[in-house]
Amino acid sequence: MFITFEGPDGSGKSTQIALLAEQLRAAGREVLTVREPGGTPAGERIRALLLGEGGAVEINPRADALLFNASRSQLVTEVIRPALARGVIVIADRFADSTLAYQGYGSGLPLEELRAAISFATAGLTPDLTVLLDLPAEEGLARKSGDGRTRFE
Repeated sequence: MFITFEGPDGSGKSTQIALLAEQLRAAGREVLTVREPGGTPAGERIRALLLGEGGAVEINPRADALLFNASRSQLVTEVIRPALARGVIVIADRFADSTLAYQGYGSGLPLEELRAAISFATAGLTPDLTVLLDLPAEEGLARKSGDGRTRFE
């Protein structure tokens, strides 16, 4: 089973993922948690680039979407699909819906083009379940401010 958690920064995705993973493990299930971008050597390099580690660079919205999808492709190929094939429950902190939200609705890129890129990057893998956490923007910003989290958390 492949479960994704989506929602704005500060909505509690990481907390809820940890709680769900703990409950599933207590029930005897093998669970793997992953995050986007990252989770593989190539994905972590892409994450560092997107975060501006080693010096900030300007990345246009299309390049941003392609970098997220490149990281996602590595994660799906190297980690998620092999785990699912072994019967492991995979829980992801963000997945394709974040690309549609941030690069599509946020940056104005065409949704159909993004969906095509996502489908190509994931070879058609879609979650069995997506949990969307929501909260007022002011509360999310208050939770996030000063906690050292990045633009992806």
